[in-house]
Amino acid sequence: SRDWSSDVCSSDLDGSAPAGAGLRLVAGLGWPAGSVVRVVTAIDVGTALFGGPWPTAAITEAANVEEALRDHARKVLDGALPVLATAPGLAVETAVLDGRAATVIVAEADRWGADLLVVGSRGHGPIDTMLLGSVTAEILDSARLPVLVARTERVTRAVLAWDGSAAAAAAATIVATWPILRSAAIRVVTVLDSPVPWWAATMEDGAPELVPAVLEAVDAARAEHAAMNRTEVATLASAGLEAEGEVREGDPAHALLAAVSDWGADLVVMGTHGRTGLARLALGSVARNVVHHAACSVLVVHGPAEPGVGAAS
Repeated sequence: SRDWSSDVCSSDLDGSAPAGAGLRLVAGLGWPAGSVVRVVTAIDVGTALFGGPWPTAAITEAANVEEALRDHARKVLDGALPVLATAPGLAVETAVLDGRAATVIVAEADRWGADLLVVGSRGHGPIDTMLLGSVTAEILDSARLPVLVARTERVTRAVLAWDGSAAAAAAATIVATWPILRSAAIRVVTVLDSPVPWWAATMEDGAPELVPAVLEAVDAARAEHAAMNRTEVATLASAGLEAEGEVREGDPAHALLAAVSDWGADLVVMGTHGRTGLARLALGSVARNVVHHAACSVLVVHGPAEPGVGAAS
């Protein structure tokens, strides 16, 4: 069945605890009939083995080392089947891929026509030191399909980052239309980065007559963002979702992370603007900060590419 936009999911599995969280999250989502999940893991082959922890063996017994890695990968994939078997009506396929993990996983998702790529995260530690695993980070930068970084085992409360951009609209469409998010409560969060207009910094000292104009501009910016937020909440509510809104002020990434923490959300859905060049889409700074530091799962949706323009989210 292909009557919704995320009925196929490609999941990266390497046997680690973060990848296991991804499996349990996939198993717990409400998949419609006909959905298929393809669980994949990657192994180094050929000359790539020379850089591993067994270079001597790789040179003298390359075939044996490669086969041992392949056998281990198959066992890891077999271990995933009982977890996913708990999801009613979900068909499961597995595959061992040969090559650099990030490269071959993204290529397989494209080849297979996946609508969603689920990856684990090795993030750990406090907010200022939490880092993504290198494979997950590379997948986020290079994949053009939505990528779900799994850190939680369920989705009951989801924050939608909303700024009215094309990238945010792409993320909002997923929230409104994907059945796997239908049961989640949605909080639309809009962040006003700087309520004080840029031209206020050019005001001369001792010009009190301009203060009312500054205050008026601040009020207008707040009203504009509040109206933007209300409109999206109404759109999601008309789609049958339980939705509410919130406007915050400050650094966008920090404000989003605070909103997630304060509400106890287990998912953030956000768009990121693509930038062309080197045949890849790079995450914008806000999306990168959120996906690195959020304690919950993050669904990143790439919006239309914008040549030469830095990403705002």
